Amino acid sequence: MSMELPFAESYKIKMVENIYRSTRKEREAWIATAKYNLFNLRSEQVYIDLLTDSGTGAMSDQQWGALMVGDESYAGSRSYYNFKNAVKNILGYDYVLPTHQGRAAENVLFSQLVKNGDIVPGNSHFDTTKGHIEFRKATAIDCTVDEAFDTMSECKFKGNLDLTKLEDVLKKYPKEKIPFIIVTVTNNTAGGQPVSLQNIKDVSALAKKYGIPVLFDSARFAENAYFIKVREEQYKDMSIKEIVLEMFKYADMMTMSSKKDAIVNMGGFIAFRSQELYRACCVFNIMFEGYVTYGGMSGRDMNALAVGLDEGTDFNYLETRIKQVEYLFALLDGYGIPCQRPAGGHAIFVDAKKMLPNLPKEHFIAQTLGIELYLEAGIRGVEIGALLADRDPITRIDRYPKLELLRLAIPRRTYTNNHMEVIAAALNNIYQRRESITKGYEIVYEAPIMRHFTVELAPKK
Repeated sequence: MSMELPFAESYKIKMVENIYRSTRKEREAWIATAKYNLFNLRSEQVYIDLLTDSGTGAMSDQQWGALMVGDESYAGSRSYYNFKNAVKNILGYDYVLPTHQGRAAENVLFSQLVKNGDIVPGNSHFDTTKGHIEFRKATAIDCTVDEAFDTMSECKFKGNLDLTKLEDVLKKYPKEKIPFIIVTVTNNTAGGQPVSLQNIKDVSALAKKYGIPVLFDSARFAENAYFIKVREEQYKDMSIKEIVLEMFKYADMMTMSSKKDAIVNMGGFIAFRSQELYRACCVFNIMFEGYVTYGGMSGRDMNALAVGLDEGTDFNYLETRIKQVEYLFALLDGYGIPCQRPAGGHAIFVDAKKMLPNLPKEHFIAQTLGIELYLEAGIRGVEIGALLADRDPITRIDRYPKLELLRLAIPRRTYTNNHMEVIAAALNNIYQRRESITKGYEIVYEAPIMRHFTVELAPKK
């Protein structure tokens, strides 16, 4: 009787980079020098780096080949048109502006659209998105479904917008105060959770009813399309590229951090349906980024991005990528470690409140767990909790979100499943001694906005 073949990666490894396994004593010294901020660690002080999946993936041979034939002309380079054609073919937009990364795309677009006093509803705005909104003295309102805040719920589309919450916002404020509705695909802050195509259609219909445009924050759009294919029955026979085109029919514009699903180390863009809005944003792109046909990117990077958009929307690649995340989730679940369920697209989100039950919220629970994981095994994650939530921009009072999560973002085509087993074992060691962790950290320095990047902490006394 023949046996079912085990699942394996859809690629083979051509080049390796050595990584250093440090001692706990070394890590204790390094994290103290870093002021207990994981962002401040040097890369060589980290064994397995799960801080982000942004720009940390391994490019393919085809991408490296495209890099070598980049056209670096200041205006009208071949590389720009390769990139522009890829955006048109895969996403369906005629107008596109390259930027150096996703937050730059937000800066350009929001400079045109967001003004003092505006209201921006959406699903769990990520840190830079909320930062750009609040920097302009506007307000982000989270309309994510309640299931997203119950980590034990098995809801398949926890990234969805709650249509009642959204319509309450649209009814309350005049449309002149709402520049757009933002749909983040996948919803990073809620745990890398997808938005269903039905929800996308429903949001679009509601937006049209109230005359409000829809913006997709699209950093992980391909992963979202994968989940639509495997979890939304009516789309199971469509290809990823067909689903992507269907998704983006319902968005008026999009921002993209290409460092995620386009699998490049640097780059981003904005795409538009409206030529008028494109032309208005060209002014800000030239001011902040560069000329409209390079916008902060080199020609070689635009070439790699064009190839990455194609590779990143291939089912076999996505299946390999997401099954590795699921593999880590299964290991953690086997140890009883509480995580956002079901596994998301790009990361595991450990429920730090459940992981460290004896830690007060004022001690920054998820950050404490992140430091414990680094000390245990040299693994770096990132806090998605009170530090990232920041202070209220008006009252300056700390905001404590419903969830305290430690995000373990898995770089694309970078680590093996052996590394996943190390991560799981390290978290299990912490889980076994969770009752003894009763003190966390306090802030000794913070920036006025997006403090988590540069915050300095000290152990709570």
